[in-house]
Amino acid sequence: MLALLLPYVELTDLHLFGLTIHPFGIFAALGVYAGAVLTVRAGRVYGPGDTKSLSEVFTWALVGGLLGAHLLHVLGYHPELLRTQGPLVLLKVWDGVSSMGGILGGMAGIALYFRRKGLRIHPYWDALALGTAPGWAVARIGCAVVHDHPGVRSDAWFAVAFPDGPRLDMGLVDCVLLLVISAVLYLLARKPRPQGTLMGVLAIGYSVPRFFLDFFRARDLAFVDGRVLGLTPAQWITPILAALGVYLLVVARRMPLASVRPAPIAAGPAGGDPDRPAPVSGSEAAPPEEQPDPRPAPSAR
Repeated sequence: MLALLLPYVELTDLHLFGLTIHPFGIFAALGVYAGAVLTVRAGRVYGPGDTKSLSEVFTWALVGGLLGAHLLHVLGYHPELLRTQGPLVLLKVWDGVSSMGGILGGMAGIALYFRRKGLRIHPYWDALALGTAPGWAVARIGCAVVHDHPGVRSDAWFAVAFPDGPRLDMGLVDCVLLLVISAVLYLLARKPRPQGTLMGVLAIGYSVPRFFLDFFRARDLAFVDGRVLGLTPAQWITPILAALGVYLLVVARRMPLASVRPAPIAAGPAGGDPDRPAPVSGSEAAPPEEQPDPRPAPSAR
């Protein structure tokens, strides 16, 4: 059967020095790190040139994302945990997360940061998109290797040979979707686009397929996603994200083009690179220091 071309490979927990390390946690941490690095790099190459704010905002996004991911996991996907474990389960932020809740919480943290700093968020949207999509894809690898999003039974060539028979692995499908979106974003970023365009493409490009993909999540297992009126929590949230994407694309039509700079290769001489474009409006990058005048100072009169 072609489905057996995708074997059921499950990574087990690692036990080091009395600590238990979950495979999903490893890939989630790698995804966060990759997202942070790529966001800062994108801000330097394709954005306002303000890497300081993008470095700082990721902490806010991480905290908000972790809280949002766990709260939606418990309250939206598995409310039965409140009955079996009590309200304290809400405080166990490391025990069960939802990527859609992480997106909502991360966006809330980002919005709070820029509001607190008094900065306009539009010049930063695209740098955030160029880091978020590939970082999210890496984190989704963790879902694929622990198979925590089983799909419906299927004999498709990309089905996975689960112990109870071939099924779609929706974590794997989501990972592939995010990799494709990441490739599209980096292709679009090869030339200047109006500010907010890339985030608009990410919001629409992910939310619309995700709405339909959730119909393929398993319902015939003991531990499945909670649903309201037949829809998963993500299916109630994705229309909001799609609307945000449409809004960003509409607003982008009257926004200035994002600045595109050469990727930095190495630190230049003390005087800096004279051909490097200056940061656009909204950047917090410090201006270059003034060089001393080599001519002797005139005598006092």
